[in-house]
Amino acid sequence: MGLRKLKPTTPGQRFKVVNDFEQLTTGNNPVKSLILKKSKSGGRNNTGKMTMRHTGGGHKKRYRVIDFKRNKFGIPAIVSTIEYDPNRTAFIALLNYADGEKRYIICPNGMKEGQKVVSGKDAAPEVGNALYLADIPLGATIHNIELRPGQGGVMVRSAGAYAQLMARDGKYAIVKLASGEVRMVLQTCLATIGTVSNSEHSLQNSGKAGRSRWLGRRPRTRPVAMNPVDHPMGGGEGRASGGHPRSRNGIPAKGYKTRAKKNNSNIYIVERRKK
Repeated sequence: MGLRKLKPTTPGQRFKVVNDFEQLTTGNNPVKSLILKKSKSGGRNNTGKMTMRHTGGGHKKRYRVIDFKRNKFGIPAIVSTIEYDPNRTAFIALLNYADGEKRYIICPNGMKEGQKVVSGKDAAPEVGNALYLADIPLGATIHNIELRPGQGGVMVRSAGAYAQLMARDGKYAIVKLASGEVRMVLQTCLATIGTVSNSEHSLQNSGKAGRSRWLGRRPRTRPVAMNPVDHPMGGGEGRASGGHPRSRNGIPAKGYKTRAKKNNSNIYIVERRKK
């Protein structure tokens, strides 16, 4: 797995850095029973009002149904293929279970075609296996972590992401996230061993504006180029700096704390994230 820098044969190729997709084992040929239609909103809600800016257009996609719950306990599966998923930064792996069922999971780094994976209490702590936090060895790197038992993994799912199991305290496991935050999660929650695949995703360079449009991202106007009616940083004579960086609603950027003081999840956070 790595990156490829293209030769500058055109202006758009000059700065382009693309993924070599070495980990993938098949082309764009997803399992028909595991894909759903994905319609575009263009950033509009059900009344037609634009509620999300910079959204619209882009190549047509079909949603791949991912098994975040990993709830086929004790049934071994073989990794059939490792595929590209246009809906997320990580790659996905197709599992063929011994009972004949097929499911997609988020592919961890180092997973190979033909590898055997299993989930549940008796699974070995090996890459791709899903275990309860109570059964995972301390210090292990994990991903796809549940916050409520049976909910399905909601944390640590994007390319290259991982968390570390630090300790256990009563009915909770203490997990250190990539942001530096240390939080408590119930030991009855599931997590998958390993780091999420495609770790070099953040080093890619699209090379041209058109590729952002293919991805469904429309242009973003700089606040300092707006009028005062549109943004707190707009207006001024000549090229003004815009003053202190802040959002369209006037909330300061650069470290201003917006978290509610009496947030219910405060009791689970042992240490706040690093800046």
